Amino acid sequence: MIVNTNQMLSITEANQNFSRATKIADQLGSVIVLKNNRPRYMLISLQDHPEFEMTDNEKIDVVARRVLERHRKAFEELAK
Repeated sequence: MIVNTNQMLSITEANQNFSRATKIADQLGSVIVLKNNRPRYMLISLQDHPEFEMTDNEKIDVVARRVLERHRKAFEELAK
C-alpha cells in the first residue's frame, strides 16, 4: 500500500488552515486528518465521488428512514 503523505494533515493544521485541506482534497481527491498521529477522519471532494450525488427523492428516503428508525416506538404506538 502506497501512502501519500501530502494527503495527510494533523487535526490542528486542518482546523487552523481548512482552506489548505480543501485545496488538497480538490487536487488529490481526499485528505486524511490525523488525530494523535493516527488516521481519524477523511475529507473528500464530492466532485470525484458521484456515488454521493443523490436525487431529491433519494434524499427524502434517507431522511424518512432515519426518522422512522429513531422514533420507531412512537410510530408503533400511533399505529395501534
